[in-house]
Amino acid sequence: MAKTTLAYTCSNCGASHKKWAGRCETCGEWNSIQEEAPLAAGPKGKTLGANKGRKIPLGDLSTVDAPLPRGLSGIQELDRVLGGGLVPSSAILVGGDPGIGKSTLLLQAAASFARNGQKAIYISGEEASSQIRMRAQRLELTDAPVRLATETNLRDILTTLEEERPDIAIIDSIQTMWSDHVDSAPGSVSQVRATAHELTTFAKRRGVSVILVGHVTKEGQIAGPRVVEHMVDTVLYFEGERGHQFRILRAVKNRYGPADEIGVFEMTGMGLQQVTNPSALFLGERDNPAAGSIVFAGIEGSRPLLVEIQALVAQSSLATPRRAVVGWDSARLSMILAVLESRCGISFAGLDVYLNIAGGLRISEPAADLAVAAALISARQDRALPKDTVVFGEISLSGALRPISQAENRLKEATKLGFSNAYAPSRMKLASESGMNVQKIEDIAQFVENCFGTIEQ
Repeated sequence: MAKTTLAYTCSNCGASHKKWAGRCETCGEWNSIQEEAPLAAGPKGKTLGANKGRKIPLGDLSTVDAPLPRGLSGIQELDRVLGGGLVPSSAILVGGDPGIGKSTLLLQAAASFARNGQKAIYISGEEASSQIRMRAQRLELTDAPVRLATETNLRDILTTLEEERPDIAIIDSIQTMWSDHVDSAPGSVSQVRATAHELTTFAKRRGVSVILVGHVTKEGQIAGPRVVEHMVDTVLYFEGERGHQFRILRAVKNRYGPADEIGVFEMTGMGLQQVTNPSALFLGERDNPAAGSIVFAGIEGSRPLLVEIQALVAQSSLATPRRAVVGWDSARLSMILAVLESRCGISFAGLDVYLNIAGGLRISEPAADLAVAAALISARQDRALPKDTVVFGEISLSGALRPISQAENRLKEATKLGFSNAYAPSRMKLASESGMNVQKIEDIAQFVENCFGTIEQ
């Protein structure tokens, strides 16, 4: 059996003694030594044992802390995704497909931070210094006072950062870094976990904002253990296709700001340029309304966003018709098709269904249900809705329309872009007049009747 070691502590001065005594040798107080149970029970070396640590200072919920200082990069879309700027001592993980623009954006951000008076260091483990300088020349960033290095040894990197004391350190990428106390190859689970832990700890200890670039798997998730995402304060994902000119930077985790916030960029010859009006970007040519094209008033993070939803319905020559979806949940499309057939009698049997979110955006909020249903019916009937109409609402399995959040912001964004009509759930409450003609709908059957009349089977 494991031997239990008792501890004796003076209640007056806190001094520790190996055995009980009537008088404390440290402070001289009589009858102040008391027996205390060990901090943890168990064999020595396997548990905490009897040795105690220091007492942690405790606060309360009413304590008012000073607002967090934030460093602005000057790139408004990046500052928006970060929650209003870069917080000192924060650790940020940026992931995305190869070639999507991670290194380009971070080099632009480092140059912008450096021009604003902050000391920025860019350390690359994937590219040579000459390659980074060529990119800087193409982006016209050579005048920015950014310090540059190429290294993969974590010990050398931390030693350099200790001596230089930068405000911002960019590590590109975490999969190329290796620590000499871990016996595995760079990019392995052990190395990624160890290097991420050391860099995050360094950021908290020295007050340096560390930005880590992470590779992604075939499924689009950041490669390596998921514990890396739990270590850092913010996780950003790049979305979009390399062949597409638009890029979306999305915050999926942010301890210092709203999650699911997005920043929209356009890839040009001068790098990634921010898009100040993304709603106009995701809308196609609206001069001539087309069947199967519906404008959805959505919310991405904290910003309202108008998106064009496109649908195509065609006769199928296959025994099992196709159901192809880009930018939306395929399981939710199956649910909408089932509700239309069950509650409205609109069948899509024997028809191929293609659904696309224009601009490369991916929508996840249920408020797009009604817009998707409108696009499917419009494509099936070859009848277009008026070009000045927006649609939003969540469809339940009973066919009823459920109210959604931030309806006023959606309508205000649509009004700014010249839309005058909207279809929305009837139980939705509007706090103020938006200047639009809002038609409130009870269920999907009423929507079909008002918009398309009698549907031929």
